[in-house]
Amino acid sequence: MPRGSALIAHSARTDVGRVRTVNEDSFLAEAPVYLVADGMGGHARGDAASRAVIETFRRHLESGKPSSPEQVLDAIHSSNEAVRALSEAGEEGTAVAGTTLAGVALVDAGDGSGFHWMVFNIGDSRVYAWDGRRLEQLSVDHSAVQELVDAGLIQADEAERHPERNVITRAIGADDFVDPDVWLIPAAGRQVFLICSDGLSKEVDEDGMARVLVGDTGHAAGLAGELVDAALAHGGRDNVTAIVVESELGAAGDDDDETTRDRRSRLSRAAEDTRPRTSGGDNGDVSA
Repeated sequence: MPRGSALIAHSARTDVGRVRTVNEDSFLAEAPVYLVADGMGGHARGDAASRAVIETFRRHLESGKPSSPEQVLDAIHSSNEAVRALSEAGEEGTAVAGTTLAGVALVDAGDGSGFHWMVFNIGDSRVYAWDGRRLEQLSVDHSAVQELVDAGLIQADEAERHPERNVITRAIGADDFVDPDVWLIPAAGRQVFLICSDGLSKEVDEDGMARVLVGDTGHAAGLAGELVDAALAHGGRDNVTAIVVESELGAAGDDDDETTRDRRSRLSRAAEDTRPRTSGGDNGDVSA
């Protein structure tokens, strides 16, 4: 990069789960952007909606190069248009295709402020930050139960048992205009993000996710593979997708520091160990 260097490793996996017959989740895990889209609308529409988001982001963002916040927002709004175009008119009205969207993208924020991780979210797919000890949810669910929690009407631990737990209040494709939540986090040092569909977060609590992330995985699909397996072991009642992104960003001249070189060597090995599966198989692994 113009003002330094970055090493980014990731693992990514998606699975149809143990109940569903169609996987409506899609993911994109190609630097500088990592995202999960959880399609809705049933069968082909939900599947097509999540794929349309992936295809749109690939057209809008250049692989291997930091983007700008404006480019990411443009990709989000263009994704909304692409998914809206999938909705079908019938005798009983329009069948609306939709999808959630959650992810992170490495961006140059401009004005000399340097590189940031841009976190974005629409719906109830999630982005977490992991510091080696604590898992913190960065995104805020756009869901009926989250609104009840925010209003103080129910407790957070009641949300997963509430009858409206699957109702979301924002989605790509639901309206002519989409309103994403966006956060900019300075990119510096070692940072780890988990991006997932609700097929993970509704099966495995944050303590369970943290126990996986703190481990030294030997899974063929890396940490993401272990997280998906954990969701399947807890029932796998929905499609489940996870991406774990590990980044190491340093200023120009850091290559002269022995400690930095050692950290980067370990991260390079992690990249080899956690390369995502890209072919289908018994586990339902697919490329985005």
